[in-house]
Amino acid sequence: MSERASRRYRAPTDGSFEVDKAETAPPKRSPKKQALVERLATLKGELGELQERLYAQDRYSLLLIFQAMDAAGKDGTIRAVMSGVNPAGCQVYSFKQPSAEELDHDFLWRATKALPERGRIGIFNRSYYEEVLVVRVHPELLDRQRLPIEPKLKRLWKDRYRSIVELERHLVRNGTVVVKFWLHVSNEEQRRRFLARLSDPEKNWKFSPGDVAERAYWDDYMAAYEDAIAATSRDDAPWYVIPADDKTYMRVAVSEVIVDVLRGLDLAYPVVPESDRKQFAALEQALQAEERER
Repeated sequence: MSERASRRYRAPTDGSFEVDKAETAPPKRSPKKQALVERLATLKGELGELQERLYAQDRYSLLLIFQAMDAAGKDGTIRAVMSGVNPAGCQVYSFKQPSAEELDHDFLWRATKALPERGRIGIFNRSYYEEVLVVRVHPELLDRQRLPIEPKLKRLWKDRYRSIVELERHLVRNGTVVVKFWLHVSNEEQRRRFLARLSDPEKNWKFSPGDVAERAYWDDYMAAYEDAIAATSRDDAPWYVIPADDKTYMRVAVSEVIVDVLRGLDLAYPVVPESDRKQFAALEQALQAEERER
C-alpha cells in the first residue's frame, strides 16, 4: 500500500473524529488481492519476530482492542493477523454479556483482570468500550448494573469516557502499549454478509436473529462510535479506523499498524553479561567434547 495504514487510518486525537469522513472501502488504487495476500504473509513473518523480541525483552506489553459492528470480521482478522505469533506470548479474551459477578463491579473491572503481563500481547475481542457503545444504544441495560444513583445519561457517558482515558493513560505509564481498532464496515456490506450466513448451512451458526434487529439502530451505533472515538483517541492510546468492506485489505492494514507500533518500541534481545558468555564458551566446549567421546 502506498501510504502506511498507521498514518492513513489513525483517528484524530483532538476530538474531531467524524464517522461520515471515515472510509469503509479500500482506496481505489489499493493493490490486487494476490499482492495483498503476499504482503500479509510478509507482515505476519515480521510480527512473529517482533513478538519474540517483545517476549524476550520483558519490558512492555501490547494491548490490542478490536471493536466492530456484527459481521465486520473481528474474529477472522484476529486469527489471520496473529497466526504467525507464538501462542505462548499471546492471549485473546472475548467479552460477552456481563456475568452476575461482573455486574457487581465497576464497568472496567472484568477487563482489567484480563490485561496482558509484560512481554505478552493481549487481544480484546470487544472490550470495556461496549459500555459506551451497546449500553449507550440500549440504556435499559443499565438497570442490571444497579448504579448507586440514577444517572443522567449524557453525564454518564462523559464520565465513562474520562474513566477509560485515565485507565489507558495509567496502563501506558506502566508499560502497556494500547492500540485500538474499529473495523468499520458499511451498512450494505453487513447486509450482504448476513445474507451469506443465511444461505450457507456451514455459516448458519454465525447468525443470530438479533443481528438483524440491531440493524434498526445503525445510526445510533454510528453516533456512539463517533463520540467514543472522538473522546478517547489520544496520542498515548490511539484509535485506528480500518475499512472493513474488503477483508484482505483490512487484515493487511491492521498488520501494518501493529508492526509499526512494535517497531517503534526499539525491541531487542537481552544482552548476556560477559561473565555468562565466558561460562557459555566453557559449556560449549564440554558439549563438543562429549560428542567426540561417543
